[in-house]
Amino acid sequence: MFYNAWCRHSPIGSVSPVVFEWSPNTCAEDFMRHIGTTHLLLIFTLLATVCGANEISSDENSEAVAGNPPAPVLHADDLAGIRARGVLRVLVESDHIRHLPRKGDPLLKERDLAQRFAESLGLEMQVVALDTFSRLLPALQDGLGDIVAANLTVTPARQESVSFTVPLDRRFEMLVLAKGRDLPEEAKGLTGKLGVRAGSSFEQTSAELLEMNPQLEIVTFPGNIGAEALLDSVVTGSLDYTIQDSNRLTVFLSYRNDFQVGPPVSTERSLAWAVRQNSPALLEALNGFLHVHRILGHENNYVADLSELRKKRNIRMITRNNAATYFLWRGRLMGFEYDMATRFAKKYGMQLEVVVAPTHADLLPMLRSGEGDFVAAFMTPTTDSNDSLVTFSNPNYFASEVVVGRASESPMNTPADLAGRRIAVRRSSAYWRTLEEIRAGEGIEFEIVEIPESMETESVIAAVADGLYELTVADSHLLELEMSLRDDIQGLLQLKGPTPRAWAVQPRNTELLKAINDFLDSEYRSEFYNIANSRYFDRPAKYESGWDEAGADEKLSPYDDLVREFAQRYGFDWRLIVSQMYQESRFKPQARSWAGAVGLMQVMPRTGKELGAVDLEDPRVSVETGLRYLKWVWERFPNRLDHDEHMWFALASYNAGHGHVRDARRLAAQLELDPDVWMGNVELAMLKLAEPEYSRHARHGYVRGTEPVAYVRHIRERYRAYVDLLDRE
Repeated sequence: MFYNAWCRHSPIGSVSPVVFEWSPNTCAEDFMRHIGTTHLLLIFTLLATVCGANEISSDENSEAVAGNPPAPVLHADDLAGIRARGVLRVLVESDHIRHLPRKGDPLLKERDLAQRFAESLGLEMQVVALDTFSRLLPALQDGLGDIVAANLTVTPARQESVSFTVPLDRRFEMLVLAKGRDLPEEAKGLTGKLGVRAGSSFEQTSAELLEMNPQLEIVTFPGNIGAEALLDSVVTGSLDYTIQDSNRLTVFLSYRNDFQVGPPVSTERSLAWAVRQNSPALLEALNGFLHVHRILGHENNYVADLSELRKKRNIRMITRNNAATYFLWRGRLMGFEYDMATRFAKKYGMQLEVVVAPTHADLLPMLRSGEGDFVAAFMTPTTDSNDSLVTFSNPNYFASEVVVGRASESPMNTPADLAGRRIAVRRSSAYWRTLEEIRAGEGIEFEIVEIPESMETESVIAAVADGLYELTVADSHLLELEMSLRDDIQGLLQLKGPTPRAWAVQPRNTELLKAINDFLDSEYRSEFYNIANSRYFDRPAKYESGWDEAGADEKLSPYDDLVREFAQRYGFDWRLIVSQMYQESRFKPQARSWAGAVGLMQVMPRTGKELGAVDLEDPRVSVETGLRYLKWVWERFPNRLDHDEHMWFALASYNAGHGHVRDARRLAAQLELDPDVWMGNVELAMLKLAEPEYSRHARHGYVRGTEPVAYVRHIRERYRAYVDLLDRE
């Protein structure tokens, strides 16, 4: 369920009228630039009064969108009523369900823990996410959910209205400021602007800081602004400080390095879940569950076999954030290894936790140190001394090692054709060992060029295409994926026939190894396996056109009238939407993409479900649903943008997900590019998000930036051709 997140407000009285459109992802800087800090308090009062809740209900991997669902049914009963319904409703903040999960994220841990609690009672868990943090506790009292699991600080004021469980954790509230600024030793003598969001415990802390620092200006923002939006405003200088929980800062600092943490501004405080005061049975059950959880422990580094992991109901996969193993696309977590590991975890009643290794060379050391329970990253089993400290599973994939060069290269017939060439690969990869064996065994002289361990195979292939490297080696399935998306590279020579790829575990974890082997043996080439393999590594380059344009008699597509109707309703140029439709489906109503998108506008089924769309192959349903989603992503960006730039950002978001575009805008500013201009600016930053150097600092992680960049360019070029064509007529 998602209620429209946009409200228009015109403050009245002695303050001059202000109109500002707010979305959950509007940054604090945009807000302040538009209205000035003098209007903030009045506007926030109106926001809190008029907007109310902006709610969704979806699983954590979906890209939530605004629809027109029926009003929610409210239940404010205790555990007996929850058991009767069979569903435990968990209230969270929606900003935390649309990013790439990272190790240690307290909000992710809470959702996983809530899932385990629901399963312990035989209940289904339903996530109810609100765009406004300050609405969480009122929504709980109103009966929209049963518990709040949102890194919630226990405060005396909150204890008057809700009941808290035993503490899940403890933390400090910390002062945050931009990197490079003088770091205060204590929270005294502060001057400038301190930004906090309403409804948070930081609001009360800021009032206490104001008493100590009368020169400080407190700027209170609506409760639906995200924590990273405030961090961004501190980094850009729109704010001098903000406040954040120490446990969340640890996660932010794992991928951001553009801010610094100052002194604590609070005493140590407890974090807990909240329930209604009329739910004593639910509170008792939660406390009992959490007591057991704390006895079992939740330390970060440990080695545990299957029986202990099943007690923890959690298993950790170590992998890489790339197009083959694990990535975020349109708000959905995907990847061949991720899909397989999720299925394995579900089979044994465990939640899958993903731990992303900084480089390929870190995968096995992280396993040996207890940072994860198994590695799933298309690894080639070897007998090297380092690798002998782990045990490899039965194969879950077979791939050939292929020399890759530019499309203009002449094909090679034998390894002797490598003589005098320079081949770039990672030292830790199986490719390096293969090349050394060929060079030593056959006496062929060529140079092996060592590249950074953080580079993904697709980045190396792109570097070959650009002439930065002469040749490289890639697994056949990765090369096939690249060749389906680009035409400037080719396979030149197969070095090794199909060889196994496998998962890795600690040698002592014999139960886990047996379970993994049984699972992989049963799933290999199963229907699920084949579908996943086809989805990720057998993508068609493009759809065949579903319409013969010859003699079209002044029509751009078979659906011009339909597009005109809905484009006018949602405020878009119909010719642009026809161009987008061509790019999405080539006008084929039954088209299905590698990721599962359906219909003329290639809407993801989960998105369609959120919008109440059933038959996405129906042209009318697809066009309306696609335009509603396009309007939703349009509204994720500030209205101060030039209209054309706004459109390019919306289209890029439609293709890749608006979170990746937000990351690209932040990166563009860091690279001294214009974050408000797509062409030649943000699109360049988007391309860099495929590189580990940059993607590991992005909230939404890796994205294959070439796809949204090409998507926008093709739509724009075809749109201009449509405009010229119709103008001539």
